[in-house]
Amino acid sequence: MVTARVCLFALLCVVAGVGAAKTPAEQSERWQLHAGHVRIVRDNWGIAHVYGQSDADTVFGAMYAQAEDDFDRIERNYLNGLGMLAQAEGETAIYSDLRQRLFIEPRRLQQLYRQSPVWLKTLMLSWSDGLNYFLWKHPAVTPKVIRHFEPWMALSFTEGSIGGDIETIDLGRLRQFYATPPTAGALNSLDATQAPPATDDPAAHAGPGGSNGFAIAPSRSASGHALLWINPHTSYYFRSELQMVSEQGLNVYGAATWGQFFIYQGFNAHNGWMHTSYGGDAIDEYAESVVRKPDGLYYRYGVALRKLRVGQITVPFKQGAGLAYRKFTVYYSHHGPIIRAENGRWIAIKLLLDPPRALAQSYLRTKTTDYASFRKIQDMRTDTSNNTVYADADGTIAYFHGNFIPKRDPKFDFTHPVDGSNPATEWQGPHALEDTVTLLNPSSGWIQNTNNWPFSAAGEAGPKRENYPAYMWIKGENPRGIHAVEVLHDIHNGTLDSLIAAGYDSHLTAFDVLLPPLLEDYDRLAVNDARRAGLQEPIASLRAWDHRTSADSVPTSLAIFWGQEMLARKGPEARDASEPVYDYLVGHLTGSERLDALAAAVARLQSDFGRWRTPWGEINRYQRLTDDIVQPADDAKPSLPVGFASSNWGALASFDAPYPRKTRKIYGSIGNSFVAAVEFGPTVHAKAIMSGGESGDPASPHFTDQAQMFTQGRFRDVLFSPTDVSAHAERSYRP
Repeated sequence: MVTARVCLFALLCVVAGVGAAKTPAEQSERWQLHAGHVRIVRDNWGIAHVYGQSDADTVFGAMYAQAEDDFDRIERNYLNGLGMLAQAEGETAIYSDLRQRLFIEPRRLQQLYRQSPVWLKTLMLSWSDGLNYFLWKHPAVTPKVIRHFEPWMALSFTEGSIGGDIETIDLGRLRQFYATPPTAGALNSLDATQAPPATDDPAAHAGPGGSNGFAIAPSRSASGHALLWINPHTSYYFRSELQMVSEQGLNVYGAATWGQFFIYQGFNAHNGWMHTSYGGDAIDEYAESVVRKPDGLYYRYGVALRKLRVGQITVPFKQGAGLAYRKFTVYYSHHGPIIRAENGRWIAIKLLLDPPRALAQSYLRTKTTDYASFRKIQDMRTDTSNNTVYADADGTIAYFHGNFIPKRDPKFDFTHPVDGSNPATEWQGPHALEDTVTLLNPSSGWIQNTNNWPFSAAGEAGPKRENYPAYMWIKGENPRGIHAVEVLHDIHNGTLDSLIAAGYDSHLTAFDVLLPPLLEDYDRLAVNDARRAGLQEPIASLRAWDHRTSADSVPTSLAIFWGQEMLARKGPEARDASEPVYDYLVGHLTGSERLDALAAAVARLQSDFGRWRTPWGEINRYQRLTDDIVQPADDAKPSLPVGFASSNWGALASFDAPYPRKTRKIYGSIGNSFVAAVEFGPTVHAKAIMSGGESGDPASPHFTDQAQMFTQGRFRDVLFSPTDVSAHAERSYRP
């Protein structure tokens, strides 16, 4: 039986480069050799601490441990990354796959794998070996599509964010452009002005994303050591928590996105890093003027015409018990693939794709030992979507707003498609790191980023807006940024516990701005206006509220339902505004609209819960029922109260759900996930919590063993040293 399975793997496997097995026996021997050099220790929270002789051994063991915890999420991430999701999910994922495959092509990834440095190929081979060995040892696990992982596949998912650059492309518009065969609608769209369609992308209906990163200098800590706050806001269960240790100097702890062999947000014995999204603008769209000629399609560039490159993409998708296929003719200018039509022109998108260097940067970051070595890795400049908050054992704190940012002529507005026919709109190479927005040991003694602009990153000591071109940042200020400055300004003699308290501060800053106009609107109502009597008690509740969220707070429920009603009236433009969402709502709603939204909120609370005076914790709930990627929610099944709120309203500890919801209660699925507070020094100390538990198996004791603590913001000690890990070991084993 063992020989048969190994033979099957060998037939399916297309590997190239150093260490690739050419026979089933060699492959099996390599697996066993890795397994013999790895020990996995599971602590009392089920978290894997992986110890290997070499880095490659540790990567092998880390992938095996991740697969034990949640193989389905690993496979789904690579189905998405490789443009194979429709083979598992059917026709609904066809355009998601098409979007991915406009950029990701297996033969190209195989070529890049062969050209990669030997050390990186070794790790990629160990990555695939760890996953394949897991499948070999667990025949009851049935992959949906990928029954064998090949080393080059690691290059399809290299950065770790919740949504990569490719996923910024609107699926609805992509579908509108490519759904009709090119001999008909798509070519005829040359002469048409196409209005953007409503997208069917589920992400478009999700709550706000986000993350918080704080760094505290030794001057503001009780111990005289730097502190780091790691607080990504993602969909729940998006990452694994683990430690990776090798005899080659690797010793890193934190959150790894399922299926990746590097710690994405975390720390080692010397330094730590927290990534937040919305750094410098690294993606641009070009409006191409397309011309039809007898021999094909051309587009204008300068005074000449260039021929559009035409390609064919076939997307397999699940249909019944088998596969069906959808064929697409796709188009590329030199800027990149065509992704939609708009105002009679075709829109191409340009973004950086350098998978080997991006994967190398993500991994090498975890082995840095001080600011100088960390900055050297940042100089690789392949990280296209992240800001980075940094702290280390030397007491250094730092901030990088973005990483790869192309040079452009600032006279053009790159927030919209620029004229693709004008050579002056071209990228002029990447900015040097020192030209981007950075901070090093600011006089404020703290650094923060909340997916906001960088100019409040250190309060008054932050960077100055006038010193940088507008494309150096994407988003403006947000309610969490205001809140972060508020709490960090008051941090003195900081400890892990006071840092956690700051990160969970309950002030909903958006309502400091939103509520005063509402109260004034009400006070101006005529005595005989029916709304005066109908809203008297809700207004009194909001007037007496301290703008802090808690599970037992009635005005929190009222304010948030009112806020949701206002967002519903203004639509997605409020979230996409370059100004804080609360400023947008104040500026784009009339007094009557605000009062009507409050009346609607009161009616909704009354309808859903029998009374508008419903405490927030009765509405806002944590629930984890199954191992499904997208969790079901059920009002009739057990759940836990949560006092946190959406980051829309300035909550630093974010707890949110997609809208519109399908249940009466709100069941969080987006927000705080893996959260950690870290203190550096001669010895690193840390505390952490994660959403629910480490395991994705409902039968595991570690499926929801952290749920109660998670809902209350209570942290556990991170076990980092071998002594601590051994003292709290639940089991120790070789893969």
